[in-house]
Amino acid sequence: MLSDLLPLTETQREIRDLARTFAREHVAPHAAQWDREGYFEPALVKQLGDAGFLGMLLPEEYDGLALDTVTYLIALEEIAAADASVAVMMSVHNSLPTQMLLRWGTEAQKDRWLRPMARGEILGAFALSEPDAGSDAASLRCQATRDGDGWVLTGTKSWVTSGSHAGVILVMARTDTAADRQGSRGIGAFVITPDLPGFHVGKKENKLGLRASPTVQLVFDEMRVPAGHLLGEPGQGLAYALQSLEHGRLGIGAQALGIARAALQAARDYADERRQFGRPIRDFEAIQFKLADMAMRVTASRALLHATAAAKDRGERVTQFAAMSKLMASETAMFVADEAVQIFGGYGYVKEYPVERYLRDAKVTEIYEGTSEIQRVVIARELYT
Repeated sequence: MLSDLLPLTETQREIRDLARTFAREHVAPHAAQWDREGYFEPALVKQLGDAGFLGMLLPEEYDGLALDTVTYLIALEEIAAADASVAVMMSVHNSLPTQMLLRWGTEAQKDRWLRPMARGEILGAFALSEPDAGSDAASLRCQATRDGDGWVLTGTKSWVTSGSHAGVILVMARTDTAADRQGSRGIGAFVITPDLPGFHVGKKENKLGLRASPTVQLVFDEMRVPAGHLLGEPGQGLAYALQSLEHGRLGIGAQALGIARAALQAARDYADERRQFGRPIRDFEAIQFKLADMAMRVTASRALLHATAAAKDRGERVTQFAAMSKLMASETAMFVADEAVQIFGGYGYVKEYPVERYLRDAKVTEIYEGTSEIQRVVIARELYT
């Protein structure tokens, strides 16, 4: 349908085909049912791990595939085209907890957690947002208090993807409440496991889309955390998280791109099959223009996303381009999914066809990992740096 604008290496084609086959065999046949039932399939985590998809960016010494970011995003797009719920689990795991541990973890921490995470024996999650701390992440209230050689965490985290099934959760908590230490400087990052005393899974959110991906609150009731679970320096956790979110935004861009591609494919096929006034509706200019605009935006979003990822792999600073990539891909997903529903007409509004799910799944890509408004703030700020 749409060839890749940028040439793929042999390895990238192999990984794309592997991901496409995995998605076709293990994900796509169940996506609609999982969405209807709001069901998370635990066995899928090990299957993804066995295929290498949960350690794509980790070095081989930690049982990872040591792949570049572009190749990872290509695989993630394939999974997202089958089910965006599975893709967000894969994205969060690869982009946030594993990368934070790899970059700032001690050798003991990396040895303990990264290998089982790469193999799919442990699923990773990330907990930054709180009921009153979303875009303003530095206003979080979750408190970490020194207690002997360990810490005690008290507070609530919201919107934690996979939080009810994760074996490792990177949690940001305030380690210093002094007046001159408020904000990002007084926040630490902790590696939390669900076996710690005081850990509780709270409310599961009843969401519009991504219904097969559990999103929960986590409650820490004087949860005792050993000293060895602190990641890096006690006051640098938010800085670590924000740097990792740059990588996460590329992952959400690939997820959004997969949704858009699936919606475009469905609309194209339907326009070829559906007949009105004695002709396929693909023959009508109104439909042709919609499909053309959809295809253009998908192709442009992929080109920007992959170019940004390639620059990141070269070691270049990509803060602005990562924000652009996430913003463009997420708005493309919403545009393309909405147009797909319009092309399907009344059939697009019922659950018999997948485009209504694509539209519901697309919306949150404009919200999490930084809202569209925050992305525009980042882009505008970078114009003056």
